[in-house]
Amino acid sequence: MIETLKRGWWLLVLRGLCAVLFGILAFAWPGMTLVTLVLLFGAYALVNGIFTLGLAFRAPKGTGATGTLVLLGLLGIAAGIVTFAYPGATAITLLWIIAFWAIFSGVLEIAAAIRLRKELTNEWMLILAGLLSVLFGVLAIARPGAGALSIIWLIGAYAILFGIMMLALAFRIRALVAPAGRTKLA
Repeated sequence: MIETLKRGWWLLVLRGLCAVLFGILAFAWPGMTLVTLVLLFGAYALVNGIFTLGLAFRAPKGTGATGTLVLLGLLGIAAGIVTFAYPGATAITLLWIIAFWAIFSGVLEIAAAIRLRKELTNEWMLILAGLLSVLFGVLAIARPGAGALSIIWLIGAYAILFGIMMLALAFRIRALVAPAGRTKLA
């Protein structure tokens, strides 16, 4: 799995940047309509899923990471498509879609980190990102009656923190690639 991440570290950067941008937009436009939020989330989930599938397809043949990455990518794409297919969904329905997507994604991220613990130091960043996803999903389910503004801020905070964790992981993995690249040139 570490080879897959080394080859596609920049896709993690894109995932992180998309998450941070999504979070900033959620804070910048807290009064946006529910339909705008639905479309913004749908676009984020779809792009995140596509980038994750891209990472899976860049995986070396025979690595065990491909299945998890494909599942995570398809889950993101499915969440985006469902969101676009039903843009008139209520805030509660959107919240449930986001919450379950976050929980399932978080569990898969934690599982990936556990697989990486012998190959990568500081795998805690991916574990923390996964725990953050699960915590967000559980909180969203536990408080479905919260006001639209608090939901937007919760989603925005989650997206920014998750994006920062993805960026930190990406640059940690990039640091592993750089010494290997210099060795080959010498």
